[in-house]
Amino acid sequence: MILKNKLIKNTLELSRSSKRLIAIAVDIAICLLTVWLAFYLRLGIWVSLFQDQLTTELLIKSKYAAIASIIIALPIFSAFGLYRAIFRYSGWPAMRTISIAMGVYSLFYALIFTTIGIPGVPRTIGLIQPLLLFFLVGLSRAFISFFLSDQYRRVTNIQDLKKAYIYGAGETGRMLARVLHNNQIVQILGFIDDNPSLEGGILDGIKIYGSSKFRILIEQNKITDIYIAIPSALRDKKNEIINQLEDLNIAIKTVPSISNLSEAKLTTNDILELEIEDVLGRNFVEPNLSLLKKNITGRDILVSGAGGSIGSELCRQIIALKPKTLVMLDHSEFALYKIEEELKNLIQPIAEDQPLLIGILASVQNQIKLQKIISKYQPHIIFHAAAYKHVPIVEKNPEEGLLNNTYGTYNIAKIAQDLKIKNFVLISTDKAVRPTNIMGASKRLAEMIIQALSHDTAMKNETIFSIVRFGNVLDSSGSVVPLFRKQIQCGGPITLTHTEVTRYFMLLPEAAQLVIQSSSMATGGEVFVLDMGKPVKIFDLAKKMIRFSGLRLRDELNPSGDIEINVTGLRHGEKLHEEIFIGNNPVVTQHPGILKASEHYISLKLITDILEDIRKLLINNDIDEVKKLLGKLTDGKFD
Repeated sequence: MILKNKLIKNTLELSRSSKRLIAIAVDIAICLLTVWLAFYLRLGIWVSLFQDQLTTELLIKSKYAAIASIIIALPIFSAFGLYRAIFRYSGWPAMRTISIAMGVYSLFYALIFTTIGIPGVPRTIGLIQPLLLFFLVGLSRAFISFFLSDQYRRVTNIQDLKKAYIYGAGETGRMLARVLHNNQIVQILGFIDDNPSLEGGILDGIKIYGSSKFRILIEQNKITDIYIAIPSALRDKKNEIINQLEDLNIAIKTVPSISNLSEAKLTTNDILELEIEDVLGRNFVEPNLSLLKKNITGRDILVSGAGGSIGSELCRQIIALKPKTLVMLDHSEFALYKIEEELKNLIQPIAEDQPLLIGILASVQNQIKLQKIISKYQPHIIFHAAAYKHVPIVEKNPEEGLLNNTYGTYNIAKIAQDLKIKNFVLISTDKAVRPTNIMGASKRLAEMIIQALSHDTAMKNETIFSIVRFGNVLDSSGSVVPLFRKQIQCGGPITLTHTEVTRYFMLLPEAAQLVIQSSSMATGGEVFVLDMGKPVKIFDLAKKMIRFSGLRLRDELNPSGDIEINVTGLRHGEKLHEEIFIGNNPVVTQHPGILKASEHYISLKLITDILEDIRKLLINNDIDEVKKLLGKLTDGKFD
């Protein structure tokens, strides 16, 4: 294959005059061949070069016919532009021109050998040879067109293609190189690999370089794309590679493990943009399997908000732990359908102990419906993830935000307590800490409800209530990450509220696993806070996403850049920096990724009185008074 491509490439790189000489030589050879074949078809014997007197005489006569064919054909072909045509583009117009030229040729050739006649040359040669010549000349042009056109496009486009290296000379890297080559996506200049024994080797005709020369090669060859084809590598290794490229405008893409590919085949659809967790350099916290399984395996589980970002990921993680029943509750028909269909496909391979999936369309604001659902299925644990989380939307719809996030939490938690459900977990947010918006305040109030119910002395509390609080989840709905990615794909600009805004980020699967593990450590009333690492400056995140897309930031220092960042100003109720603790005294737990906050709480009687006061204010549409009350209650500050 490599030899063939090299031969074709060298042919295509010949000068136009050299290519014309080759075409003329080919046509001369075809004229000789067709005369020889015409004599055979007419006489039934081959005209041999080294035999008896009969064939010698025939050879002399055939030479006359061949010379005449060449003398007639070449001027006619030239006059009709057959040697000016680019054969690789030959199509029906070219074939039509060949047909007309051959028609003229046939008239002259038949006139000489059929009508006038040459002694010793059968008259039918004047008819047979033009037919053969037409067939072979047309076939030669069609063959050149078919053989060279695809390779010509590859050769002529190669200079316009982006240049790339593949990091990883293993099986995944080899398959990736073939996909990229076949689809003419980029020009692969080589493999990079950490294994010293592979350095200098050749894989599928592509040279392998050592990782020590990585950056030098990139700068020398003006590389635009890097494909990381080491799916088994640890996050630290990927981070090391990415850090070497941070100051360069290089698009970085990854591929999954071969084991994750259908029938071990790699396609262009399997090539992924650089995962945002790789950009952030965040390491995944390995789960404790015993904590994961304790409240899940063989149990009946209910997840509210099952179609949302957090709720759906909780469902995926729960199904993998083989519960007895998973009840999925959501008020969005489409979201519920989507997660239910996805989970059905996940559990299809399981035979006898297949978990029972139950999707229920309901709102947590509907007390009567909730009572029926929880009473019927008696789940061992309820994960309450149902909430409106988009700050600007809730800010514009404060009543609905409070009814869903706060009163909905009270409804489902109180029913769980009344029905003596074993465990109840509220999924909360860092925006609940000293909130500056209705969404954060509604979630803080929900936290206070759970704490009050947990410490309720009026009844023997058999439900273990706990709260899990964390910040932004990467690629969740409302996250800046998918928004930035979409804006970059559209050519910008990226919209940013403030250059100093910081946020905590966590991976979606990691967050869901930590929520499940937190529930196994709960004894009642805990506020678990997930270790989010260091807060990320959103402006820096935006710049990294631009760079790792292979583009350049456009600003005052670089007006010719690709993507601009527009600073729009903080939105109403938006914080510059989020917090995850109300106090400063976190307590470590048996899991390194989970901390426990020690926070004050108020009585259930007081919280229910406050809820009644807020309800009356909402009925009167007195939102300003609602905000004042929420500010005092949650230690928040509203504009």
